[in-house]
Amino acid sequence: MTGHDAGESIDPPILSNGGQLAASLKVNGTTRMNGDASKWTPSSWTTKPIKQDVVYDDRAAVQKSLAKLEKLPPLVTPTEIIKLRKSLRDVALGKAFLLQGGDCAELFDYCEENAIESKIKLLLQMSLVLIWGANKPVVRIARMAGQYAKPRSSPMEMHKETQIHSFRGDILNGYPVDERKPDPARLVSAYFHSAATLNFVRGSLASGIADLHSPLDWELGHVRDEKIKAQYERIVNSITESLRFMRTVGADSTASGLETVDLYTSHEALLLEYEQSLTRHVRHPSSHASFISSSQTAEPQINGHQDIAPSADHKGWYNTSAHFLWIGDRTRQLTGAHIEYIRGIENPVGIKVGPTLEATDLVALLDAINPSKAIGKVTLITRYGERRIADLLPAHIRAVKQSGHIVVWQCDPMHGNTHSTPSGVKTRHFSSILSEVSSALRIHREQGSFLGGVHLELTGEAVTECVGGSEGLTEDDLDINYTTYCDPRLNEKQALELAFLVAGHYRAEKAT
Repeated sequence: MTGHDAGESIDPPILSNGGQLAASLKVNGTTRMNGDASKWTPSSWTTKPIKQDVVYDDRAAVQKSLAKLEKLPPLVTPTEIIKLRKSLRDVALGKAFLLQGGDCAELFDYCEENAIESKIKLLLQMSLVLIWGANKPVVRIARMAGQYAKPRSSPMEMHKETQIHSFRGDILNGYPVDERKPDPARLVSAYFHSAATLNFVRGSLASGIADLHSPLDWELGHVRDEKIKAQYERIVNSITESLRFMRTVGADSTASGLETVDLYTSHEALLLEYEQSLTRHVRHPSSHASFISSSQTAEPQINGHQDIAPSADHKGWYNTSAHFLWIGDRTRQLTGAHIEYIRGIENPVGIKVGPTLEATDLVALLDAINPSKAIGKVTLITRYGERRIADLLPAHIRAVKQSGHIVVWQCDPMHGNTHSTPSGVKTRHFSSILSEVSSALRIHREQGSFLGGVHLELTGEAVTECVGGSEGLTEDDLDINYTTYCDPRLNEKQALELAFLVAGHYRAEKAT
């Protein structure tokens, strides 16, 4: 007989020592751990001050969830992670363009066929437009299969004269008032929703959802301005003719890139107890050594952090919850827990760069995260706002160039352009989003640099959360289909329009 006999108890997973440290930190009434801060481990972040922390009431429940996560299989593989690092190296060198997009914060309810499929199709369509415009490959990263947490200005808020926990994403608590208490069981639920989403993404790509032999829906009826509509139609016709030509000459029969694409996953590394539990010490893929050695620009150097020596057993620490992780503008403190964690993993990582980050501090962050100066290891996601980008971006570009780091420069035109209507509804204006992207393109060119990509909050559905664009949405239209629980997103038409405009910029640049 195999397996367990009926009625026989199964021992629960045993939590690692590092997991015990994380659990202790995450329970109300415990003190921060004192440990060897000079040596990096997946739990060394517990020795550092932490922002956007969450405290649970039930230590046993936290330990149970973390032990379960430590035992579950990886969501992504080291081979996929290194493949993405290679692609981002090309982006950093100007050989490719990065398109990253998805929901502000995923809900568990978004783990369903239509919601996932619509985002895949939108990212594919946008990338095709950008390939046409920039004349270079596009690396696609989705804010999907794990973007379940959001930083908040305050952990608490008032509701009917009662103080309750702020909604901080489905991985922590629910939006209904009676679900606001942080629940560690949601950490495990987030894993399984991520796994289901990723499984559907992989299956859809393998089944031909990205096959360019299939006709694409380029419906442009929403565009009210006839001149703009004619411009978009010319772009669509050019793309369609190019694909038809390739089919005619038979070039598509041997080009596997026309049948499927790589789509990587990403999320903000906010809940370090979750990230730590899915960080695994595993053997590097065969391509790792040659890729890493060719990606260095200088000898390893240290800036306030001990460098992480190569492993004698040819293994490394990989965060297997996603291919790409980023640290937000609120948690990027040089001596803080989030930077301590992210500096030790093999994954490519992003840092949000906002108006409060001084140029010297930016370089210090790069030295801490990437002391060996691996090309494209770090993506700098700038988010200034349309009115401040001209004052701030040039100094950041100059400082990074002088430091010797070669990064991916990515523009997030969303977060610096959020405002509230007189009635208190958060929105963003399409013209402000476009303005910040256009400014980023211009400033990089003036500084002898180049914009490597865009980072967008978007959905494949017909929401009405951002105003403007060719649909002509106004603030009066917001209540038609305003469904976000966090920040406003571009709908599918607005997102595709932005891709058209960026592609048009590149085409115009080539013509001059």
